[in-house]
Amino acid sequence: MSDVTISQLAKVLGMPVDKLLGQLANAGMSFSDPEQVISSTEKVKLLGFLRRTHGKAEEATDADDSSPRQITLKRRKVSELKVATPGGRGAAGAKTVNVEVRAKRTYVKRSVIAEEAGADHEREDAVRKLQESQQQRDNEETQRVEAEERRQEEARLHAEAEQRKQDEADERQRQAEEQAAQAAAEAAQRAAAEEAATRVVEQVAATPAPATEVEAPKEKAAPVQPTVQKIDPNALGMILPRIHEPRRREKPVAAPAPAPAPAPAPAPAAAAAAAGDRNKPKFGRDREEVAGGKRFAAGELHLSDADRARRNKRGGKSGRGNVRDTGRSSSSAASSGPHGFSRPTAPVVREVVVGDANVVADLAQKMAVKGSEVVKALFKMGVMATINQTIDHDTAVLVIEELGHTAVAASNDNAEAALAAHTQNAELEGEKKSRPPVVTIMGHVDHGKTSLLDYIRRTKVASGEAGGITQHIGAYHVDTPKGVITFLDTPGHAAFTSMRARGAQSTDIVVLVVAADDGVMPQTAEAVQHARAAKVPLIVALNKMDKSDANPDHVKQGLGNLEVIPEEWGGDTPFVPVSAKTGMGIDDLLDAISVQAEVMELKAVEDGPASGVVIESSLDRGRGPVATVLVQQGTLKRGDFVVCGIEYGRMRALVDESGKTVQSAGPSIPVQVLGLSGVPESGDDFVVVADERLAREVAAERQLKRRETRMVSKANRLEDIMALMSQGAEQQTLNILVKADVQGSVQALRESLSQIGNENVKVNVIASGVGGITESDATLAAASKALVIGFNVRADASARKVIDTAGLDVRYFSIIYDVIDQVKQAASGLLGKEVREEIIGVAQVREVFRSSKFGAVAGCMVVEGTVKRSKPIRVLRDNTVIFQGELESLRRFKDLVDEVRNGMECGIAVKQYNDVKVGDQIECFERIEVARTL
Repeated sequence: MSDVTISQLAKVLGMPVDKLLGQLANAGMSFSDPEQVISSTEKVKLLGFLRRTHGKAEEATDADDSSPRQITLKRRKVSELKVATPGGRGAAGAKTVNVEVRAKRTYVKRSVIAEEAGADHEREDAVRKLQESQQQRDNEETQRVEAEERRQEEARLHAEAEQRKQDEADERQRQAEEQAAQAAAEAAQRAAAEEAATRVVEQVAATPAPATEVEAPKEKAAPVQPTVQKIDPNALGMILPRIHEPRRREKPVAAPAPAPAPAPAPAPAAAAAAAGDRNKPKFGRDREEVAGGKRFAAGELHLSDADRARRNKRGGKSGRGNVRDTGRSSSSAASSGPHGFSRPTAPVVREVVVGDANVVADLAQKMAVKGSEVVKALFKMGVMATINQTIDHDTAVLVIEELGHTAVAASNDNAEAALAAHTQNAELEGEKKSRPPVVTIMGHVDHGKTSLLDYIRRTKVASGEAGGITQHIGAYHVDTPKGVITFLDTPGHAAFTSMRARGAQSTDIVVLVVAADDGVMPQTAEAVQHARAAKVPLIVALNKMDKSDANPDHVKQGLGNLEVIPEEWGGDTPFVPVSAKTGMGIDDLLDAISVQAEVMELKAVEDGPASGVVIESSLDRGRGPVATVLVQQGTLKRGDFVVCGIEYGRMRALVDESGKTVQSAGPSIPVQVLGLSGVPESGDDFVVVADERLAREVAAERQLKRRETRMVSKANRLEDIMALMSQGAEQQTLNILVKADVQGSVQALRESLSQIGNENVKVNVIASGVGGITESDATLAAASKALVIGFNVRADASARKVIDTAGLDVRYFSIIYDVIDQVKQAASGLLGKEVREEIIGVAQVREVFRSSKFGAVAGCMVVEGTVKRSKPIRVLRDNTVIFQGELESLRRFKDLVDEVRNGMECGIAVKQYNDVKVGDQIECFERIEVARTL
């Protein structure tokens, strides 16, 4: 409301009420009571009076205040409306309805609105000032209350400090009194004991020895017995502690004694005082100092220190001493209990066992820290891993050291250690004998490796290979006039690098076959590198010497560049010219191998458990997993239990390279073994163990370790994540599923296909394996939209149904370079086509003419290529493109032509461009689509 009392208005204006009443009276308004209400009109009138009094112009007011402040106009309008009735026709069926419209409008003077607005502003100002004053009073009251509370708290703390000082003084005084009383009691006790001992000694000395042997018990049987108990310790000069003197026995002993001397008189009083002190309850340190005085007497010997402290704390009486002692020893009592917690005073350094693969949550638990701390440390190191992911050994060691702990390697006290000890003992105990050499045939594709070995074996092996190239490692042992020699035939194609490396690691001597008519090739140089990496001697066989274009000097020069120096040039590598077709030089090659083997003095343990390496493995439909192994130590027998990588089993059969079953195989003899639980990896080691239990445990541990290693995320590095982010969604992926007949081919295909691709397309081998294409393989390929490749294998009936239903693309191959070529074509198809611009002609502007029809026409000379009318053009000035468009007209003299060749003049009109100048060049080009390739 705009009406307020005079007292309220005076409070808002900050002036006395009497002064305000006087101003109202001077203004012509009669007010006598401060509680009278003053209207807004009267306040405006007072304001005008004050303005006139101080010489200010009064605002214009309405001339006639008695005129109406507002006016209301009412209007009424009636009209008729004809409405058709249901079923009626024409004017007779219409019904007349009266419609009445009423309107009411109110008009208010502008001065009234201004007065009300001013009144509202004054009311808001008054309310605001009231709120500010109330807030100020509240703040002052709050400050006063806080100051009073602070004064009371300081007084209470001061009183507590004074009380603590007084209590400590009382406690010190009481302890001093107790110590003085205790010392007096002990002195009195010692004096009494010495006096009693003196009297007894005198009494014994005065009594005859054996005369009264019968009468003594009758006269003084009761008093003599207790006195005799105290003779021996006092005579020996021992002072017994007070806790070992029963209070009940002091009275009978003191009763028969004669009147005490003046010196030990305080003894009973001191004893009574001590007894009184012992009967009083003691708290805190006093109870601890009397170590067992009352506890032992009360029969509490079975209690531990922690239980006794807990009972004393629970059973103590309330009092000043108890409260003071509880406050002083609360921390020690809390930490002394069996369930108490003692806060460590220094960082705890733990020894954390680290394996090959470690889960982040397990590491955090071993270090007794939160998982988030380990994740944070990994992020600082650039490893993006969650709490459930697995990290490798090196990363785990760095994290443990970063958090202040010590990393300890996992103990080897397991089946793997037992197997290693068993193998080492077998090697040390056995007697070493001479063994045949293992020779690996290496070289480039189609240089005659298998043909040379075929001539030595007198068989036709090369004719059975697909495409005439070797795609597996063949292992054979041959009885030659120079003795038994084991040959390993490796493929020469570029895709079989891992197979050649594996052959070089398993051999004693490498025979490098080089065609004399071809020379040193890439795989030849690679074979030399593998032989050097394996540190085995090298023998070079110069094959195809029967050809007319054979050039052995060229081969020697090429190998000399690879630091393979012939013996005739002063080197240490024998070069033997041979011919796999005619048999020339074969005996010389065998002689060189035998001489090299004799120089190396090859020996191995023949009697004992066998061990060796897997050369090749495959899955046979009728025989199951089949592995070709090379025995390196001991003798492999039928029925032995073997651990081979992650597979194990009992040897059901041993088959040599000719297909015959044998009962045993000694060192350097390759055989095919049957009976394994699965297809092992090529290059895995095999060991014969004592029983199946150890074989199963070792295989299970290796399987678990391999699984943990695969669980370690390879793409959780920061740089890998940034690389993936930079690729974005532009890179496409071609999924491939590979099945092959042998494990070596699977490895070669997987490595070769994984290397195909660029920044735009990637080949991803989602799965690979040995054996035919099964239904599960087809289902996986359908789910992944993958291309299925069968290398020397086929799909079974159930897999063919899935292939037909899902419409999978399955391709069968028998030559590895056909696989690589077709996968490259398929990957290139994902790239699509690329639009390229090819410049076909350039014309130089010699003169510019003006035409009413075409505008500026350039007289040009074609200096390069051909200018065609239907092609787009660019205008270049100072070798900078200033316009790109199309030709509007191409003429030669007055004739319209389609093209103008090099060295000819022409007139060119550029569409929608007239700024052609002399010296410009007009470049004519065309756009062509080119298929992208890898």
